[in-house]
Amino acid sequence: MAGIFAEESVITLGGKNGWSRIQKMDGVVIGSGRYGYDCIQLDTNNRNVSDGTDLLLDFEDEPFADIAGNYNTAENNLLLSTSAKMGRGAGLSRGNGGIRLSGTRNALFGKQGLTGSFIIEFWLCPSIAENGEMVFSWRSSRTERNYPLYQMISASFYSNHLKWDFTNVFNGYKDNGGEISIMSYRTIIPNKWAHHSISFDQDTGLLEYRIDGKLEDLKYITTNGRESGGEIHSPYLGVAADIEICPSYTGRIDDFHIQHKSTSNTTKTLRYDTYKKTGGRFVTEPIQVPLSSSLIKVDAVTNEPSQTEVAIYVRSGDSYFKWNDEEPEWIPAKNHGDIEGVTGKYFQVAVDLYPDGTGAKTPSVTQIDLHYTKVAPPLPPFTVIAEAGNGQVTLSWSYSVEDEVGGYYVYYGERPGEYLGREAFQGESPVNVGNVAKVTLKGLKNGKIYYFAVATYSSRDSRIVGTLSKEVYARPLRK
Repeated sequence: MAGIFAEESVITLGGKNGWSRIQKMDGVVIGSGRYGYDCIQLDTNNRNVSDGTDLLLDFEDEPFADIAGNYNTAENNLLLSTSAKMGRGAGLSRGNGGIRLSGTRNALFGKQGLTGSFIIEFWLCPSIAENGEMVFSWRSSRTERNYPLYQMISASFYSNHLKWDFTNVFNGYKDNGGEISIMSYRTIIPNKWAHHSISFDQDTGLLEYRIDGKLEDLKYITTNGRESGGEIHSPYLGVAADIEICPSYTGRIDDFHIQHKSTSNTTKTLRYDTYKKTGGRFVTEPIQVPLSSSLIKVDAVTNEPSQTEVAIYVRSGDSYFKWNDEEPEWIPAKNHGDIEGVTGKYFQVAVDLYPDGTGAKTPSVTQIDLHYTKVAPPLPPFTVIAEAGNGQVTLSWSYSVEDEVGGYYVYYGERPGEYLGREAFQGESPVNVGNVAKVTLKGLKNGKIYYFAVATYSSRDSRIVGTLSKEVYARPLRK
């Protein structure tokens, strides 16, 4: 006797099949993976608009615009570059003018008066970092005791360093003709992305410049130049004037962001990691497989740089209509390792991706192969015999050669191949007659021809039904 055996099959997600069967993506995006296929990797740590956002240019789509809605684009010469640091797009400047923005009354540079605490930050990848190249510029004027004062804020390259100049910006500051300069300590390296931030804290008077989160230079804008014991010179902007980003600069820029906050410790809100430390996650849709299938292994094609990680989870069930994020329970699955106890009609896979400790590297998943076994449907009876009687037909057949047979379904109807019968006392087609080899269907009409076929079902699950036997027929008659 032959036993019911399990056939191994494979479902491939990703790779040449693409990722169309993904149900949910959180903190991940489609990228370029191995072998030229799409992969799923961590999304970059893009800035988002918040309550403190004054300006945000993310350069994701053209035309470039402030997505915070506080500035209008007056002129733009920047191009869209797909070689970005954050997201899918960056601004490309070719040295022929950048983007000029006019602030509304809600903008920091759109009105006159005290600014409070602020941060100006962006990602920069210069092509040459030549002397005089300017990344940021604001020029205006204010009146002090009926005397006009020229004002300027600029960020420009000097000897491969980025220098910030503030002229007559800080109220009451008279040293050095009212000019304050703060410069990067490190040399700016062409064709390399770096995160730049200049911030002022109105509670301490601290003006500091950081690159990739590391302190480059700082000054206390106080009457004694120290953290305590002196009065703070607060920044005061005069007549509203346009700001210019990359007015004379060659290279790329990404996620230009101005944050206007009134709380202290402003610099603690800076975020410069390329990828979120919390990582990201994607979940496949429930994937239908034959009944009583068992997931035995997950083979994932991954790329995991040092300190990054890919964690795989699976779950299963016969119906997914009541599934949620937590139920049924997710079971950890080791890549290329054996899996036990995951059985059902539907499989689902979730994958968590974690960056390295610095948030600079992302893992990726190019392909996932789900190896599972399915119960082969049992073979039908080799022979079936139909004998007509008075208002009934007796069917007999040879037992299936399978060991694990649960029973038999009898199909009947009034047309060849159409088993839609409803007249038999035993019920409508198909009739579950149990694990027997003979049955008499009663309640049939004399003179009408009926067609019959028998199928075997598995002892593991009565829903696993094999193919139909050869069709037979009979016409009940009163004799």
